[in-house]
Order: sequence, then C-alpha cells, then structure tokens
Amino acid sequence: MADLSPDLSSRNPDWWRQAVIYQVYPRSFADADGDGLGDLRGIAERMDHVAALGVDALWLSPFYPSELADGGYDVIDPRGVDERLGTLDDFDAVVAEAHRLGLKVVVDIVPNHTSHLHPWFQEALRAGPGSAARERYVFRPGRGAHGELPPSDWQSVFGGSAWRRVPDGEWYLHLFAPEQPDLNWENEEVRADFRTTLRFWSDRGVDGFRVDVAHGLAKDLTEPLRDVGDIGATGEEALPRVAPGSHPYWDRDEVHEIYRDWRKVLDAYSPPRTAVAEAWVPGARRALYARPDELGQAFNFEYLETRWDAEELRDVITASLATARTAGASATWVLSNHDVVRHASRLMLPPGTDPAAWLLSHGTAPAVDPAAGLRRARAATLLMLALPGSAYLYQGEELGLPEVADLPTEVLQDPIWEQTGHVRKGRDGCRVPLPWTTTGPSYGFGPGAGWLPQPASFAAYAVEAQAGAEGSTLELYRTALRLRRKLLEGETLAWTPDAPAGVLDFARTEGWRNVTNLGADPVRLPPGEILLASTSLPADRTLPPDTTVWLA
Repeated sequence: MADLSPDLSSRNPDWWRQAVIYQVYPRSFADADGDGLGDLRGIAERMDHVAALGVDALWLSPFYPSELADGGYDVIDPRGVDERLGTLDDFDAVVAEAHRLGLKVVVDIVPNHTSHLHPWFQEALRAGPGSAARERYVFRPGRGAHGELPPSDWQSVFGGSAWRRVPDGEWYLHLFAPEQPDLNWENEEVRADFRTTLRFWSDRGVDGFRVDVAHGLAKDLTEPLRDVGDIGATGEEALPRVAPGSHPYWDRDEVHEIYRDWRKVLDAYSPPRTAVAEAWVPGARRALYARPDELGQAFNFEYLETRWDAEELRDVITASLATARTAGASATWVLSNHDVVRHASRLMLPPGTDPAAWLLSHGTAPAVDPAAGLRRARAATLLMLALPGSAYLYQGEELGLPEVADLPTEVLQDPIWEQTGHVRKGRDGCRVPLPWTTTGPSYGFGPGAGWLPQPASFAAYAVEAQAGAEGSTLELYRTALRLRRKLLEGETLAWTPDAPAGVLDFARTEGWRNVTNLGADPVRLPPGEILLASTSLPADRTLPPDTTVWLA
C-alpha cells in the first residue's frame, strides 16, 4: 500500500485530492501576546498540536489588516498582516514551521469585497461620481425622484438592503456588511490586483487558497439593474428556482472566466498552487468551480446540511462523488466551520429545528444533551473520514467542542446580530477561543481573558485533559487520522447491498469497511477485524445507535 504520510508539496502535487485540512480561525486559536486575540505567533507555537493530529494541511482564515466588522473578512490590505496578529515575518515563520512538520499551508482570500477602509474605497469616496476610482466598486445613483431609494431590491446576506448611500447621493453595493463594499470584477484593475495577491502569497510559500464567496464575484450590472423580485431577495436560497447562471449576483456564468484566468497564475508555480471554492450553489453548478482549468475543488455544503439520516446521507454521498467525478476533482467533506453551529450540537437538533432560532433561545429550546451530541459527532466524524476525497476539520472539533449557544448578547461580535435587528444571533458561538489547559483565565488560550468568554465546561474539553487519555475525542481523531493515512488509496466506495435500515455500510477498494448505525436500535456487526470504533462496543458484537466502526 502506498505511503501517504505528509510530504512537501514539491514531491506530491496531488496532495489535496485525499487530504485532511485543518482550519484555524486565527483570532480564536492561541494568543501569544496576551491581548485577548489569537495571533500568528500563537499558531506557530501550537503547530505541534496540528501536526500530531495527523492532518495534511493547515488552512488559515483571514489574518489580514481588518476592522473586524466581519471577523476578519473585511480586508483592508490583502497582502498584509493585521498588526494585532503579527507581522509578515510572523507569517513566514508559520509557513516555515508548517513545512518543517510536513504540513501544507492554505490561506483564505476574499475577492468579492474589501473593507470600507481599504485605500481604494477611501479614494472612491473622495473622488466622487463618475470617477475611475469608483469603477473599482459598484456605485450607482438611487431610484426615486431624488435618488432616495436603493438602486435595486438586492439584499445583504446579513440582513437588510445591500445598498448604502454616501453623502454625495450615490449608493454602493455590499452583499455582506456595509463595511464590506463589493468589488466590480468587470474592472481590469481589480482583476490585475488579485493576480498580484495570488502571486504574493504563492511566492511566500503558500500551497493553496480557499476562495471566499467564490460564487459572488460576477454581477449583472446592465442598466437598469434587475430586481431579484419574488424569487428570494438574498438570492442563495433562490438559485434552484432560476435558470442556471442567470441570477443577478450569485453564481453567474461569467464568474468562471475569472477562475480560468486565476488558474493560469496558479499553474505557473511548480507544483501548481491549489484552490477550493466556497460556493453555496447546487451540486451540478458546484462542479463547474472544481474543473481542472478553474479552482480544482469546491466545498460540498449539501453534506454539511444533511440531517442525521441514513437514507438522506447515502443519497448526498452518492451524488457528491458523482459531481466530483464530473469535474475531474475529488469530493470534499466538512461537518463544521467558522460559519455554522458546531456539529456536536447541530446534529442533535430535532428535524425542522432552525439553528438560528435555537441560538436565540440560548440553546435551551430544544435542549441538547452534550454527551449525546458528542457521541453522535464522533460517529459522524469517523463516517466522514472514511469517505474518499478531502476532509476539512474545524479547530476544536477534535476536542468535541459543542456550540457555545448561551453567549450573552452584550458580548456578541458578529455583525449579523445588529444587522438583522437582533433576529439572528450570528456565528460567535462556534468561534469561542480554544481551551488548551484545564485551568487559567482562558484555559491556556492566552495569559488573560479571550475576546469571547469561554464556559466553565471547556476545562473538561481542553487539550491537556484529553491528550493521552484513552477513549478521549482527541485520541479518537489522532487514531482515525493515522489509520486513514495507512488505509486510504483510491477514490471510490461500494455500498453494501441489503444493509439494515438506518445503517450506512460501504466498503473501500483498499479492503476496509465503514459501518455507521444512525438508527434507534443496535444492529449486528458484520464479520471482520474491528480497526476502530467511535465509542466502546458491547461484547456481543452489536453496533449501538450513533456509532461508527471501521472493519478490515
């Protein structure tokens, strides 16, 4: 069997096809300087934890200069480092340490918008209507007798109109927060600047890029701007109801020209730099972003959004593998990230529960049993890691962290809380700083309190409490990733016919087998050597509910 241990990308240019990538949200990972925010030096100092897990790559969420109007995704300088998080030298040290440990480095880039504090946008405000500076963004006169109405009915993802009026009377587009003006990708200066950004980080040793809002760059800017109307003002949920590629600002066909241009830049490096699209679009459309002459891979959000149901998961897995094959890419799998309720809590919510409403109830309606949630999360993780393709892990899931749903509203940082008029609590509950030790003002995150408060329950989840502890979630992840690397070779699976109801049972061509019981009752285990189970198994060789086992 091939040796799939981590190596430098110069020796394994296809590392991404079957990789496990660990997402770090820098402000919540480790605080080395004591200001309450995680930083690059903290990441470098804790890199041994990531390497010891057995992952292949480190994905850094934005660390660029930012006002933090949207957790770092409001970028002031896409080729700099926020001084609160460190310096370019600190970034270089992170890359060097990652490569020394055999880890690749993937960074977030944010091409749909900038911060309103970006020099370009400040210049646009000063330059006024009709200027070349405003052409880099989407400025328009308003509707109504005096231009007092927004140019269209386009809505922000965070709530409310996607248009903000400036003092001279024009309006600018912001599909996210008002502090995040959208760029105009019909402008060649914008395109050239992002080619420079791709080269800048690639030259510093970055192995790949995660492309934020990859489906949003191209807009229909034909005058008069076309209203979205009754198909759904925010648009993403309306994509299945419109002709493919025809929505005014999501997933337009023209966006693929941009990524074909990027691929030329990425392929100029040896080995080529990788990229993965964050594109909230239906599967058939997602395949377009993952084509070899574009980004090469795209996140599979259907899997993340699927209920804990055997039949539904089997359908999504089958369709996802087919979609990836169509694109010539490998499939991607993810259970948690910085934008969603952590899966140790989310998977326990009853069918039909709105996670946003659950967060507003501070996680009390319905109540989620942490032990039951952890059991299901562990089973879901082993299932995901058995699937062919790339798996993306989110910091803290290896500790079994639940969502911190009861954050007091006065500490919330996510702009969603204010922009929705306190209707949606936002994403802070999955961004609470990590616990490293069982004691201390921030459980080892830093020498003082972190930027979001941690619950007392985090002490039991700390790395210190779990490292070396038999049966801990941390040791389960380490064992699973070590086994996966030894076992995984191909990119196909075969479903076992006549599996019991509520059971996902499939064999890998490498000669190992995954069995997950999503039903309410124990089932008889098939023959085979037990390699790993998500929880301890009874002596009668049955598989309890919410349990996964790997067999040889």
